[in-house]
Amino acid sequence: MPATPIDPRVVAILDSPGYRIAEADQAFLDSDEARPARLLLEFLRAESTLQAAHVRSTVVVFGSARVPDPAQVPSRWGRYYEEARALAHALHEACRRNGCHEFVVTTGGGPGIMEAANRGASERGDPSIGLNIDLPREQLPNGWIAPGLALRFRYFALRKMHFMLRARALVAFPGGYGTLDELFEALTLVQTGKIPRIPIVLVGSEFWRRAVDWDFLVSEGFIDAAERDLCTVVETGVEAAAVVLRHYGLAAPQVPAG
Repeated sequence: MPATPIDPRVVAILDSPGYRIAEADQAFLDSDEARPARLLLEFLRAESTLQAAHVRSTVVVFGSARVPDPAQVPSRWGRYYEEARALAHALHEACRRNGCHEFVVTTGGGPGIMEAANRGASERGDPSIGLNIDLPREQLPNGWIAPGLALRFRYFALRKMHFMLRARALVAFPGGYGTLDELFEALTLVQTGKIPRIPIVLVGSEFWRRAVDWDFLVSEGFIDAAERDLCTVVETGVEAAAVVLRHYGLAAPQVPAG
């Protein structure tokens, strides 16, 4: 028997945007009105992914996306690429002893220092996390992140939250606005007691003594000496790992002499 024709008025209803199921309506999902739902979804999706992977704690690594692999492009700051790799190498035993669920290296997922830290973890057989974000530049994730742990964000706020939720330490290498932004956010959270004190380690005194004049802030009364000491400055990735591990009563890696 021939199919019964559908009333053209019903066809018009079925084809109208308002009749679509909400999650299938991309225009609605991209609208200003749906922003609260996008924020919630972005938090939940990342959280469910990390819970499913049994990631219990992380070491968050920040640094410039503009520091290339010195083996490819020599530069003044290239040694910090190697130091970020060395940091991840030095954290290997702590990660491995905990089934790769603790002290998991976590970066912004991009190139430069972020790539180096993810690379160092991968070279030791450890999964690492990349919290990538849509940007006009530096949008693609680096290839050293564990594929299931490469997470893409629209909102900086949700990305920042996931950086800090499981962080047991933050290690900052030389970098620009993004690095400074994340560093000072972590310092503020510790200063105000919003999170417990965690090691915040700055690698490279030649950079940090010029980028931030901590003693000036103390002398002018903007911070006190105890707040200045929330950061520890070291020269190498291995030294940074030692600061982190000793804070938690774990054996520190051997620091090469000289």
